[in-house]
Amino acid sequence: MPLGTLDRTPPPFFRQGPSALTKLVFFSALALFLMVADARFRVVGPLRAALGTVLLPLQSALAVPVEMWEGGGQYLQGLRSALQGEQQARQSLAALSEKATRAESLKLENERLRALLELRPAVTVRSQAAQVLYEAADPYSRKVFIDRGSSQGVALGSPVINEAGVLGQVTGLTPFSAEVTLVTDRDAVVPVINARTQQRSAAFGGAGGGANPGMELRFMAGNADVQTGDVLTTSGLDGIYPPGLPVARVASVDRQAEAGFARIALQPAALPDAVRHVLVLEPVAAQLPARPSGRAAGGAVGASVGGAGANPSGPPAKATGGAAKAPAGASR
Repeated sequence: MPLGTLDRTPPPFFRQGPSALTKLVFFSALALFLMVADARFRVVGPLRAALGTVLLPLQSALAVPVEMWEGGGQYLQGLRSALQGEQQARQSLAALSEKATRAESLKLENERLRALLELRPAVTVRSQAAQVLYEAADPYSRKVFIDRGSSQGVALGSPVINEAGVLGQVTGLTPFSAEVTLVTDRDAVVPVINARTQQRSAAFGGAGGGANPGMELRFMAGNADVQTGDVLTTSGLDGIYPPGLPVARVASVDRQAEAGFARIALQPAALPDAVRHVLVLEPVAAQLPARPSGRAAGGAVGASVGGAGANPSGPPAKATGGAAKAPAGASR
């Protein structure tokens, strides 16, 4: 058989088609064309949306076992946390019940003792709720405005508190709003008493400066019995704040040997930046008896001293002299 008649083409099974380089160039050009067309004309978006719609049931079916596994783990973990929270809540409820029982017993005992000593009943403070409207525009002061004013019965000097403790005092009034100077203001001063030692002092605002000023105890001796963590409450001796309201907690005590006073930094009990609703109290002085004037008090003291120094059986001159000296001593 002549060699020229032989068919040297590969069989169909071994045919390679275009070369590998040709395929690489073709698919690279196609990919580049599709990217440019999608970025410029958004031609692939409908195709992608249709493909996602078709594959959504399959995707949801495949995700069911994973969701069941994760949901079961979260359910068991949540159940364990709920049981632990219930146990802690029961313990806290038992402790609070004990404290409430003890407080009720102390209240009854206090009432009996006050009745035994014929003391005046404790002052009841009237209050009304208010909402914080906005802060003062002055960056160098710590003041807020509330939506209660003189038409609602708010008076100058009224204490303002929240559930944590003392916030400040009303220092400005309009018919329908009031200005409240916070305890962290540099001009704020609150008479306080140390709940541990019963030592009275004054807490001043504006300590540290900056955007978030704190409070401090000033004019305290270097050897004063003040410790970190002491709770300071209102003393009630100023006629403004009712006694026993939380004011601050001692944050740090710096005792310097060369200084006569200690630097005592305080952490306010109520954080003014996180307050939205407050309670405005009536000043305690509004329910207390009026204080006697200085002249009337001096005359009363002089009369009592003169009467005590007079001798009815002696010469009248001595009684007159004793009565004459008493007012002079009272005036001093």
